[in-house]
Amino acid sequence: MEWYKQRPEEVYQALGTDQSQGLQESQASAALEKYGPNELKAEEKKSFAAKLLDQFKDPLIIILILASGVSAFLGDYVEAVIIIAIVLINAALSLYQEGKAEQAIEALQKMSSPNAKVIRDGHEKQIPSNMIVPGDLIRLETGDIVPADLRLVSSTNLKIDESSLTGESVPVEKDYSVHYDDVMEIGDRENLAYSSTIVSYGRGMGVVVETGHGTEIGKIATRIQSVEEEQTPLQRKLNVLSKQLGMIVLVVCMMVLVLGVIYKHEIYEMFMMAISLAVAAIPEGLAAIVTIVLSLGMGRMAERNAIVKKLLAVETLGTTTVICSDKTGTLTQNEMTVTKIFVDRQTLNVSGTGYDPAGEITEGDRKISEEQVPSLFTLMSIAALANDAKLENIGNSYKMIGDPTEGALISLAGKKDLVKDKLEADYPRIKEIPFDSDRKMMTTFHENFLPGKVVSFTKGAPDLILDRCSHILVGGKVEELTPSLREEILAKNSEFALQALRVLAFAFRKFDALPIEIDHQHIEKDMIFVGLTGMIDPARPEAKEAIKECKSAGIIPIMITGDYLETAYAIGRDLGIAESPDDAIMGRELNTMNDEELRQIVKEKQIFARVSPENKVQIVTALKENGHIAAMTGDGVNDAPAIKKADIGISMGITGTDVAKNTSDVILTDDNFATIVNAVEEGRIIYSNIKKFVSFLLSCNIGEVLIVFIAILINVPLPLSPIQLLWLNLVTDSFPALALGVEQGEADIMDQPPRDPAEPIIDKMAGIGIGLQAIAITIATLGAYFYGMRAYGADTDGSRMMAFSTLICAELLRAYSARSSHYTLVKIGFFSNKAMVGATAFSFVLLLIVLYVPFMRDLFNVVAPTLMDWGVILGFALIPLLAGEISKAVRFRDR
Repeated sequence: MEWYKQRPEEVYQALGTDQSQGLQESQASAALEKYGPNELKAEEKKSFAAKLLDQFKDPLIIILILASGVSAFLGDYVEAVIIIAIVLINAALSLYQEGKAEQAIEALQKMSSPNAKVIRDGHEKQIPSNMIVPGDLIRLETGDIVPADLRLVSSTNLKIDESSLTGESVPVEKDYSVHYDDVMEIGDRENLAYSSTIVSYGRGMGVVVETGHGTEIGKIATRIQSVEEEQTPLQRKLNVLSKQLGMIVLVVCMMVLVLGVIYKHEIYEMFMMAISLAVAAIPEGLAAIVTIVLSLGMGRMAERNAIVKKLLAVETLGTTTVICSDKTGTLTQNEMTVTKIFVDRQTLNVSGTGYDPAGEITEGDRKISEEQVPSLFTLMSIAALANDAKLENIGNSYKMIGDPTEGALISLAGKKDLVKDKLEADYPRIKEIPFDSDRKMMTTFHENFLPGKVVSFTKGAPDLILDRCSHILVGGKVEELTPSLREEILAKNSEFALQALRVLAFAFRKFDALPIEIDHQHIEKDMIFVGLTGMIDPARPEAKEAIKECKSAGIIPIMITGDYLETAYAIGRDLGIAESPDDAIMGRELNTMNDEELRQIVKEKQIFARVSPENKVQIVTALKENGHIAAMTGDGVNDAPAIKKADIGISMGITGTDVAKNTSDVILTDDNFATIVNAVEEGRIIYSNIKKFVSFLLSCNIGEVLIVFIAILINVPLPLSPIQLLWLNLVTDSFPALALGVEQGEADIMDQPPRDPAEPIIDKMAGIGIGLQAIAITIATLGAYFYGMRAYGADTDGSRMMAFSTLICAELLRAYSARSSHYTLVKIGFFSNKAMVGATAFSFVLLLIVLYVPFMRDLFNVVAPTLMDWGVILGFALIPLLAGEISKAVRFRDR
């Protein structure tokens, strides 16, 4: 039911509530039985066994397990154990690194109010919030957490902070008497109070209309549960690659068996050859290396203030083509700040951000003194004294207690060293007329401000205050408020409002003594107008540069916020997200659009204002359907469903709610939008490095397949045994591949547009490079093998030693060339990657152990090479390195 369209008496009748007595206990018990507890049910968690099973669903892992089984069946237990060990290590690493997204519902439960003040049987009592039922009458006071969704039935100066639900910067004024006939968005329903929002001012009463999953926050919890986990781009690409490798293995094995029949070899012998080729074709170390490199990437991102919770999200960041960002607390500071003052008929600028009183007041480039603007002291005194907020200095930061608007005014006074506590001591408050939403102003009375006088200080809505003023303070002197001066003030108010500033007016009145009748009709009239202030939740200083970097990297920034259109556009224009009002749209306009219209509108708009949590999910979904890799950043409960729906969800670590943090893939520990750009750069580097070592490993594997296949085709003994191939794939190649995984990114990596999400991990250019390298490896290894056959004889340990040693040395040398796909070693430096130097040296030492330790020689069926052999081995091993460097020099000569 659309409760905001119902009048209080209609709500009482619909829910059977007595407007003074509340529900009877018997009614409450029946309702609890009907509706259930007022709590959010956690989604059933995956068991550890289920999570472990998920690690073995990758096609490449399945192929490895099958290969291990065949090896064990044929008696090659060493190979079988090694392969299974690699699979288990990979699974353990993945389970260890992955995040805890299922905790989102638990965090939502923690946000709920532990107790609530309820009226039952005519008596007020406190009960656990999970025992509240629809129809209960709830009392709300300042500081309370709203325990359920309520239709307000009374309100006095009631303001509720809904920022975590709607994204609105300032507390929302509530009015129970408002009635709606039209459809209203969540943030515009003044007669409703929502579960888990916080009463920041005033008091009220409300009837519970929704509990548990029926509340707005409950609907968010349901949406989080319903969003299915999707594979990351890297997962999809590796799965495609795994399937392609699987097909290659099957095709090659079939060809070997056919050749065996043609050459009339024994079936068992040909089956063993097919196994050799299967071992050669599969890069057994690939899965583990990808996992380790992503883990190392997680560590580097953490050093740059981005904690990545899900392993594969590390790379997904690098594919991002669009970043959807919440405004409040993400692009802005979620701290109201005065930026403009109109006083003494002058417009002044205010520097500084947030509640920190550091900053200056200037006119143009000129710093303003009190002598130049005599009325400034009066304005700031009213701002600080007609004020119920407090500002606490905690270390290097300031914490505001109370209304954010009033906190901004205290900060403003502090910029001229006017401290509220000192002002209150000098000019004590002796009486007040509290703010209320009807007259939209508040008044306080103070002694000592003027000699022998009592003054009333009033702040509030500019148009209403101006109507009650008869004079104006200009240059420290009181003048008559003429019609032309009124027009000037109203024009300035409109100018500030068009800049999306929240405008307040300030006035005072002098009395010989404290008036006997203290009411607004007698006091708030014939006042002296002092000036205006304009404030806004300002953009983060670093966000502007980050937006610029996003655009230069080909990433589209989009603002999605629950705040008003004018405010969103003003911030968006300041940050460089939007250029004209046509770039912005209201969320309610999305509600009538079909999927095709949504896909079109997200291509045209960069700012979406006054959106609901459902709208945020719609926008992210449409972007993904348009082929984008979408990142969603936010800090509130209202952001959580879209954060989960996005390809990469990002939350704020300091201001972010537990819900947002537990739903996201990445947490920014410094709440800095600019950190996203650093994380994107790191993600691009990681993907680039993954492509490098995948190309490196596959070129070796294809080379191995060609070596074995050509040997079978020309009917010569196999140059390499299965255990030698396994050693190459798991040991020799793995260490250089890991070193490629920590390669520094190319200097131009953030100047390139995001890659096409549909682009395979091995694109055309990489495929050409792999083919060239595989051919060079085949030529080098077979050349050394044929030399060994002449020197040691055919089908001997000596000839296989020549092939084995040459292939390993060729891999170690060409690993240096694989460090860049387009820059030669002359440009990047041969030894600039220290990890590569250590990895290749370690792998070479392992080769020496195999060749010169007797029991290892027997295990691998090789002999110790002579000095002459080493000359031949190294000569042939240089061929792939030279081929790669010459190819890059020719293909990328313009770089």
